[in-house]
Amino acid sequence: MTRILGIETSCDETAASVVGCDATGAPAILSNVVLSQIAEHAAFGGVVPEIAARAHVEALDGVIDAALTEAGCTLADIDAIAATAGPGLIGGLIVGLTTAKAIAAAAGKPLIPVNHLEGHALTARLTDGLDFPYLLLLVSGGHTQIVHVSGVGRYTRWASTIDDALGEAFDKTAKLLGLPYPGGPSVEKAARSGNARRFAFPRPLKGEARPDFSFSGLKTAVRRTATELAPLAESDIADICAAFQRAVTETLADRVKRSLERFRDEHPDLKKPVLVVAGGVAANQAIRAALDALCEANGFGLVAPPAKLCGDNAAMIAWAGLERLRHGLAEDDPLSFAPRPRWPLDQAAAPLFGAGKRGAKA
Repeated sequence: MTRILGIETSCDETAASVVGCDATGAPAILSNVVLSQIAEHAAFGGVVPEIAARAHVEALDGVIDAALTEAGCTLADIDAIAATAGPGLIGGLIVGLTTAKAIAAAAGKPLIPVNHLEGHALTARLTDGLDFPYLLLLVSGGHTQIVHVSGVGRYTRWASTIDDALGEAFDKTAKLLGLPYPGGPSVEKAARSGNARRFAFPRPLKGEARPDFSFSGLKTAVRRTATELAPLAESDIADICAAFQRAVTETLADRVKRSLERFRDEHPDLKKPVLVVAGGVAANQAIRAALDALCEANGFGLVAPPAKLCGDNAAMIAWAGLERLRHGLAEDDPLSFAPRPRWPLDQAAAPLFGAGKRGAKA
């Protein structure tokens, strides 16, 4: 069995995992240790990069030891080290990639720098054995995009957000309403008891021919409503969350449908094309239900990884490293590879309007 040690430190989770693959190609998650930093950042209502980097330094060695122990192996049993090299917070990336380089050099193992987004893109192959090609909806705190996945290392971005990522919109809505960090689960929980029809929030870009996303206007509408109602009662908060989440699900369905139609046109011979939804926001049950209904209505299958593999984790990094190793996509000089806070999955994609002077992160 080939075993890969994966390390993930791109944001506020310190994670390590061992993923194996037998001679038949069947994968197995042998360990998956994730240490969250929620408590360290909760008082600030969001991730503080300096605090995150220090926490990774303090915790990473112990997390790696725990992952090896849980997998029942030592470094001698590991065939390669995979580590997130971007995109993400530069301090955390430096901690994880430098640690991986040290381990690889000391143990004489190959090092595989991994794009964090490629980890999300390939998770469905780890969990569901999915074949290429498929369509990916990546929704997280920093990214919202639709990607055509043709193979390992072969990604074409079809759509992206022109302003805020969906996860960012969830987090900022939660902070505005005084809900606990992290914002996504807090908004989802509050929405369960709310009246989703009380407020008519906008559905940005709905009906437009371009396939991209926009969430800044929706976020502004939430702020305006909350300001007008202040001070907010619990029922107000629940209703705002429910209306916001409904606007999000309807917007996603409208935007994603255009890419489903394009994918069907480009792959008419596929009997059951597949949409994969990945990233932290993919754990939202209302979003999953809306995408499931959309896919069923359009003859697609929906693949959503288990919730524990939607957020940042090292199993997806180890698996992406294993995939790259098997397909001969290792870097020529990995020990000199520098961390990349911005690292587009589709490096040939043109920057979108609204992406900023430095271009989109992904």
